[in-house]
Amino acid sequence: MSNNINLKRGLDIPLAGAAALKTGKTIEPDIIALKPADFKGFTPRLLVREGDKVLAGSPVLADKQRPDILVTSPVSGTVEQVIRGEKRKLLAVLIKSDKAGKAVDFGVKNAAALSAAEVKDLLLKSGLWLALVQRPYGIVADPEATPRSIFVSAFSTAPLAADYDFTLKDEIANIQAGADALSKLTKGGLHFSIKAQTASSSPLHKVENVILHTVSGKHPAGNVGVQIANIAPIRKGETVWTVSLLMLAAIGRLLNTGKVNLARKVAITGPEAKDPCYVDALPGFCMKEIAEFTDNSKGDVRFVSGDALTGTAVGADGYLGFFDDQVTLLHEGTERELLGWAKPFRTSQFSFSKAYFSWLFPKKKYPIDTNLHGGPRAFVVSDVYSKVLPIDIFPVYLIKACLAGDIDNMEKFGIYEVLPEDLALCEFVDPSKNEIQSILQDGINLMIKEMA
Repeated sequence: MSNNINLKRGLDIPLAGAAALKTGKTIEPDIIALKPADFKGFTPRLLVREGDKVLAGSPVLADKQRPDILVTSPVSGTVEQVIRGEKRKLLAVLIKSDKAGKAVDFGVKNAAALSAAEVKDLLLKSGLWLALVQRPYGIVADPEATPRSIFVSAFSTAPLAADYDFTLKDEIANIQAGADALSKLTKGGLHFSIKAQTASSSPLHKVENVILHTVSGKHPAGNVGVQIANIAPIRKGETVWTVSLLMLAAIGRLLNTGKVNLARKVAITGPEAKDPCYVDALPGFCMKEIAEFTDNSKGDVRFVSGDALTGTAVGADGYLGFFDDQVTLLHEGTERELLGWAKPFRTSQFSFSKAYFSWLFPKKKYPIDTNLHGGPRAFVVSDVYSKVLPIDIFPVYLIKACLAGDIDNMEKFGIYEVLPEDLALCEFVDPSKNEIQSILQDGINLMIKEMA
């Protein structure tokens, strides 16, 4: 087990539109959306009806298989609408905020004095149990399980990701309380990884009672899955839990105030963003609230909740995801270019393979859009994946096993160690333009179905 990790493989995508370290707006949305799809492994059962009054922390959804796992409202107000899709699938619950800030009082707690059972009970009743993600498979953690250990990544290397040293600089006390509480849930300790380049200056190095790691390298060095693989890889039969730094702060806020408060700074980023910066907001706000940050008059802007590699395209009328603290605004690349492959002298296009001369300008940022520049083609077997993936697995063979539905080979080639986000760069550099993340998720879904 190493406390200083230096990763050699990876790729920092030079995407234009980083958020300036300033707060440009405070969003007080009229409508907040709770989307069950944000919680993998959660089968929703509706606990409210349209017109019901709720407080911040009031139960809205429960899991059908494990009814003690709840989704609670982030605001006080009224249930405005229940949105269903095909076969009455629950897509979202819209809550109209009364902007009064009323909340369920769970009582101020001393994290150090709580037992594991008390921590678990508080997280379940408040709805913040959903912050705990179980690996393998990336699903909501099982309250009946005891993880080998818990992992937190205190930085992100995703394209244009929010800077935690800015967004959470005033949350150190809450992060400490959250870490103290979660450490009660495992005997293997809470692993806390910070960025090596800023380790001494970041306030996050002050967090105590954790197993501290410093990590350096290009993206995906900030992915918690990559850190787990390089600290203590997951073996068959083992379970670990992860929690984002954002949600760790929310857990600490619950302990220190007794109330559910999911407020966060959200980075508005991307080549299509005007004056990219941060906004104070809540999860579930509508993208209409940030209309002034982009020109979508032609309908050619893609609104992504999350980063450009792993985020979800939600549309101009969509909502910020429960776990997201970033919106990426990209141009919808529908233009076609004649013989583009035969123009290597272009300096306005980025190329990982050095097909263009962009490699001569390592510090340049590019307005990369969503254009695939061609369609899917035959699966080319090469070593391109391994150049950007700092995990000791065989990604090509893993993806082929997922395509074939071969469970034995999925186990053999590392399905327990990765989630789609960990292979997002493989999708970006893939010469065959395969949807690697979707293929891997299909493989994980098959594992859950067959191994249950």
